[in-house]
Amino acid sequence: MPRGKKFTAEQIIGKLREAEVHLAEGKTVAEASRKLGVTEQTYYRWKREYGGLRTDQAKRLKDLEKENARLKRLLADAELDKAILREAASGRPWAAQLNF
Repeated sequence: MPRGKKFTAEQIIGKLREAEVHLAEGKTVAEASRKLGVTEQTYYRWKREYGGLRTDQAKRLKDLEKENARLKRLLADAELDKAILREAASGRPWAAQLNF
C-alpha cells in the first residue's frame, strides 16, 4: 500500500498553523486534520515534532538529524573496519580467510 507524500518541514509548519486556525474556529482535530489532508495520528505526530518551531528552526532540526544519521553510519563503518583489523592483527591464520 503506497504511503502518503512527504512534506517538507516548512510545509508541515504551514499546515500546523492552518490547523490552529481551524481549531480556533471551533472545529475538532478530526475535522481540521481532514481539511489538511492528513490523519489525526499524523497531525499529532507533527504537533509533537514541530509544535512551537519556526520554519527556520525546523529546517535546521532536519539538517541536524540528517547529519547525525550520516555520522552514525560513518562510526558504524569505522567500528567494523577496526574489528576486521583487530582480527587480522591477532595472528590467527583463519582470521584472514573470513569474508565480510
